Amino acid sequence: MSAEYGLIGDFTTVLGTSAFGGYLATKSRQPVLLGYILSGMMIGPFGFKLLNDITRIQSLATIGVAFLLFALGVEFSLAELKRVKDIAFKGSLLQIGLTAAVVAIVTILLGWVNGIIQGSFLGLTLSLSSTAVVLKSLAERGETNTIHGQVMLAILIAQDLALGLMLAFLPALKEPKTLLLAISIALLKVLVFLIFALVFGRWIVPNLIKQVAATENTELFLITVIAICLGVALITNYLSLSIEMGAFVAGLMISEIDYSDHALAKILPLRDTFSCLFFASIGMLINPAILMQNFGVILGLVTLVMFGKAIIILPIILRFGYSLKTAMITCLGINQIGEFSFVLALEGLQDGLIPEKTYLLLLGTTAITLVLTPICLNIAPHLINKLNDIDFLNKYLRNFTEPKLLSIPENMSGHVVVAGYGRVGQIIVKILQNQGYPILVIENSEAAIQRLRIQEIPYIFGDADSELVLEKSYLETAKALTIALPDPASARLLLQRALRIAPKLDIIARSHHNHEIDVLTQMGAKEVVQPEFEAALELGAHLLKTLGAVEHHIYSVIADIRADKYRSIRPERE
Repeated sequence: MSAEYGLIGDFTTVLGTSAFGGYLATKSRQPVLLGYILSGMMIGPFGFKLLNDITRIQSLATIGVAFLLFALGVEFSLAELKRVKDIAFKGSLLQIGLTAAVVAIVTILLGWVNGIIQGSFLGLTLSLSSTAVVLKSLAERGETNTIHGQVMLAILIAQDLALGLMLAFLPALKEPKTLLLAISIALLKVLVFLIFALVFGRWIVPNLIKQVAATENTELFLITVIAICLGVALITNYLSLSIEMGAFVAGLMISEIDYSDHALAKILPLRDTFSCLFFASIGMLINPAILMQNFGVILGLVTLVMFGKAIIILPIILRFGYSLKTAMITCLGINQIGEFSFVLALEGLQDGLIPEKTYLLLLGTTAITLVLTPICLNIAPHLINKLNDIDFLNKYLRNFTEPKLLSIPENMSGHVVVAGYGRVGQIIVKILQNQGYPILVIENSEAAIQRLRIQEIPYIFGDADSELVLEKSYLETAKALTIALPDPASARLLLQRALRIAPKLDIIARSHHNHEIDVLTQMGAKEVVQPEFEAALELGAHLLKTLGAVEHHIYSVIADIRADKYRSIRPERE
């Protein structure tokens, strides 16, 4: 078979098995990326050896990583990045430094490494987490824009930046005398790239995209966006910085122009296609024989790494003023070893910083932590709920949920509490303001609080599902509570605790998924609104009116559907 057809065959094999693995994972109610990883194990060199050239697939997988981070950059925007800049840079620096120091001390004391150089290198390798896996898991759960999602991504992006610095001065670890020079050169490369990104993103990219969009040629627009994404990623690669960082910065360039939503819509199908190659390529690196031969050691390392990183990360998040809930979900979400630790470990092996046995154990440990990441994110909310149910722990945990800022009148009554000031929450507040109702907003985003402060709208800065926050919101004298939170677990917990405080309170909740409609209703919500269904009802009402239906008949049809909790229009399979 020719090289061209061999590539097509490998590409088809990976996509086909990934689709099958993803289908099985979805039917098993597991994250789809677990299916991709397992499919990679099956077809890789340690499985059925169905691929001719794994290197080519791994090269294509790099494109998937670039598209993942590019899409994140477009959605994140510079405004979002500024909001979490402290935790991104100071917090990640603390996390990397503490992880490297703890690992170095432990491995030296246990005799696993020979000296401080090897221990420090191993610590730096373990300090990195997986941007791609965490991002994919958050996207599947619809939590990219939650506070814990943004904290995680901020730290991960800073880690990607640090990876470039690590690779730049890695050779100097063998000769410590040149370490200062290596660090200086690495920082100079970062500075050069940031200057390039600023100039390119402010003056060149906006004009280029505007000119291309003016042609109204969809293909040309897509090709230009892809070229910008991969081009900037290649530049960071040539500078010995991470491809992830370059792709993310390219996305930030696009996020600040008028055509960002159009660019994101075009890139998403490519992102999903190539990202499955990346997760499959991780599976190809997993050698079941090595795992079985060293099962006890690797299991111990996985437990040590994931528990140890979580213990290090938890107080750092709390130190920056975030709630315990945010800190818990964050530390359980980024306590794995990153896929780019493979790159760092390979460099260390070639430079003689770690022996081959350590390298193989590191590969197995990293792969397992990546597989466990979606599971950790799934159990995090349940773990927090269990901790809250333990009385003596609950009293202690309440210290971390105190509202940070309050701007509310004393003894409020007859007001409407709006939990969440995102796009939906902002519209609700405007409607209530126009009708003259007193409002109290609960929000944990500093950017949103700034807007509320400017508009002089009463607010509480904190997690809406926190009992201390709810106690300060005068629920007993409120007319209603509207839940417009982006996190389904927080919405359920808020509903439960609000009714405990004010059992007769009218609560209107937003449902993210169809099955939540019945759950929230059974928990006591007076009304549950599903945004997609509501949009469909409005479109249907306008269509019926266009077709000549009588207005009162249209309203009757819509009212019946809402009264039945959308059951007549729900998909048969959810």
